[in-house]
Amino acid sequence: MSIEMKTKFGHIDISNDVIATIAGGAAIDCYGIVGMASKKQIKDGLTEILRKENFTRGIIIRQEEQALHIDMYIIVSYGTKISEVAHNVQSKVKYTLEQTIGISADTVNIYVQGVRVTNP
Repeated sequence: MSIEMKTKFGHIDISNDVIATIAGGAAIDCYGIVGMASKKQIKDGLTEILRKENFTRGIIIRQEEQALHIDMYIIVSYGTKISEVAHNVQSKVKYTLEQTIGISADTVNIYVQGVRVTNP
């Protein structure tokens, strides 16, 4: 699926992978995020931290009629307040999508899949 927009200059088609890449890039810049988690963690119970080039795998884009929903699976740093990190990710993703492609997400759902202790 993709998002279609019409402007006075023509037709724009934005794929879900592009939206996921922008959302993942915004999330990875937030304080307290160690990485994105694999979506298959739900099935096999293993937490897999993905590299920066793979952060789209931890994101699901859903479109229902005119609504855009984003599900993000993240891993946070130990010692951070999880609710604040999740709120910051939601705010930054919504802001970045609006500024970059002019689309606002109706919901940004955060699923914390793990906590990682970083070595000093």
